[in-house]
Amino acid sequence: MIALVAVLMVLSISLLIVRVGSIALTMTGLSPQMARFQSRSAYFGVGFTTSESEKILANPVRREIVLALMLLGNAGFISVIFSLVLALLDAPDEGIFSESWFRLLFLFAGICMLYVVSYSKWIDRWVSLVVAWALRKWTRLEAQDYSEMLHLAHHFSVVEFPVQEGDWLANRTLMDLRLGDEGVMILGIERTDGAYIGAPKGSVVINPGDDLIVYGKSKMLLALERRRAGEQGDEQHQKAVTTKKTIEILADKS
Repeated sequence: MIALVAVLMVLSISLLIVRVGSIALTMTGLSPQMARFQSRSAYFGVGFTTSESEKILANPVRREIVLALMLLGNAGFISVIFSLVLALLDAPDEGIFSESWFRLLFLFAGICMLYVVSYSKWIDRWVSLVVAWALRKWTRLEAQDYSEMLHLAHHFSVVEFPVQEGDWLANRTLMDLRLGDEGVMILGIERTDGAYIGAPKGSVVINPGDDLIVYGKSKMLLALERRRAGEQGDEQHQKAVTTKKTIEILADKS
């Protein structure tokens, strides 16, 4: 039974490590969605695509984070396998704990509970706040001067995310998108050929494959990254514009 508890403890620590890695990568400028994917990929050793590898290798801080995740991931995987072997081969306990089916049921229930906890928005929000605070206090990830200037600790972020075919942003000019109306600003665009456009004008077209450097509230940036082309995407844009105007009106009244 002790071995089963050890398995669940190792899995819990693994989830925490992945969460720390995700937040740390977000603090280097990656979007939350991409940071989560990169963190899980590095920890479980499933590899990256060529373009994603270049993003990691081009940033020394990201390289250190991913290297640490890979090393911890290998150790965690070995620990889980070793604990599972012990759980199946150790001497039987007394009573109901001696039954193999009960042990498997206990392990399954524990894994399900960890899965629910890992996807809980409430827990995710509080864990993210604690981890981000710890990283800022004991690391140099947020040592840049622009962090204070842009209020990155007050729900604002500077993130980088790729534009894909079918995204709401793809094949449209900045003037047509009117991102400023929903509180989002494009700071720069990196083309597929490596060319970089800083402070792009309204006539600039966003192409599939471009990497955008975007500034705005974290929640809005996450919604923008997931927005797809078509009428639904236009409706989401209008909803975001209306929400921003409502917040500004309430702020003026207060």
